[in-house]
Amino acid sequence: QVQLVESGGGLVQPGGSLRLSCVVSGSIFSVNSMAWYRRAVGKQRELVAGIGSGGVRTNYLDSVKGRFTISRDEAKNTVSLQMNSLKSEDTAVYYCNYRPAGGPDYWGQGTQVTVSS
Repeated sequence: QVQLVESGGGLVQPGGSLRLSCVVSGSIFSVNSMAWYRRAVGKQRELVAGIGSGGVRTNYLDSVKGRFTISRDEAKNTVSLQMNSLKSEDTAVYYCNYRPAGGPDYWGQGTQVTVSS
């Protein structure tokens, strides 16, 4: 059993910053990828940022490049998303994702991020 618990969402003004964190517990495989997705109202879920084991490889949605940074702490089984220069179009529910090599996807419950003045 794998559980993901997210934290850090909230309301922020345009141009502001937020940091999302996700703790993964349970049966964790050493080779895995972790990621953040988001779903805005009326839109499809999209991959925001992903990071591989050891944090060597990362990938980002084009619209967040240069503003968001994904990182992970292997010892604490956490993945974080630092979001800077937030825009209204970043408003969405953000979901943490954990995918062990060859295994299924596991998801967090989601955390709301609202960017508004």
